[in-house]
Order: sequence, then C-alpha cells, then structure tokens
Amino acid sequence: MTSNVEQGTRNSASSLYDRDYYQWLLLTIQQLQTQEYSAVDWENLLEELEGLAKSQKRELKSRLLVLIEHLLKLKYWRKERDYNARGWKNTIIEQRRQIQIVLDDSPSLQPILADLFEQCYQMARQDTSQKTGLDIQVFPDSPPFSIEEALNFYYFDAHQ
Repeated sequence: MTSNVEQGTRNSASSLYDRDYYQWLLLTIQQLQTQEYSAVDWENLLEELEGLAKSQKRELKSRLLVLIEHLLKLKYWRKERDYNARGWKNTIIEQRRQIQIVLDDSPSLQPILADLFEQCYQMARQDTSQKTGLDIQVFPDSPPFSIEEALNFYYFDAHQ
C-alpha cells in the first residue's frame, strides 16, 4: 500500500515528465542512484526504455534501407551510374559505418539482422523503382547480394 506522500511524489514526477523532460531525466537518475525506488516515475520510465529499444531497431532498419537502395542504384541504374556512382558509394560507406556502430553498441540486434535485411530489401526494391523510374521487375525478387556482402566495406557490385 502506498502512502499519500509517495503517491504525491510519483504524481509530481509524472507531471515533471510533461513539463520538463530533461529535469525529469535528471531526477529519475538521481532517484535510481540513491535507490529511492518508491519515488521513481515507473510508468514514464518504462515507456522511455521501450522507446529506446524500438529506436535502436528502427535506426538499424532505416540504415539498412538506405544502404540497400544505394546498392541497387549502383547495380541497376546504368543511365545515372557514371554521374552518381561516387555519391552512391559514399552513402554506402557511411551507412555501413553507421550500421556497424549500431551493432557494436547493441550486439543483441545481430540475430534479427537477417530478417530485417529481407524486409528492407523488399521495401528498398519498391522505393528504388519509384525513385529511379526503373520498372520493379529490373530488381530481382530476392536480394542479388547477401547481408554479408551488403555490409562488407569492400563490396561494390556495379556490373561495370
């Protein structure tokens, strides 16, 4: 059973969350460090932690999507390749680096990488078709490169 004081502290922390997020973070950190668990705004803290987990996965997915789009452009958009290959390769390098950073920070995302890769390939296939004006049938139903190749810093398949 919680006392009125504990309930008031929790309500105060919860309203602080809505008024001043940064101050709420500092207060929550202090409460956890001093083991004042009854004062912690658990509802908002759990919501934030769930959001952080989702954002890591979302970032990985977003970067995979951009990486695959640029690999597809490099491989299949012959008309623009001579003019844009350097920029596409720069984007590929940057996305690979950022994906590696995400995986280094959160190695537990590694097991879901293969599933995300397949999902992202299908989205990238559609997006690249729309962005380039190339018929969707130009891009194979299955990825023309493996996840290992896509993440390999030395892999650029431009069919040149």
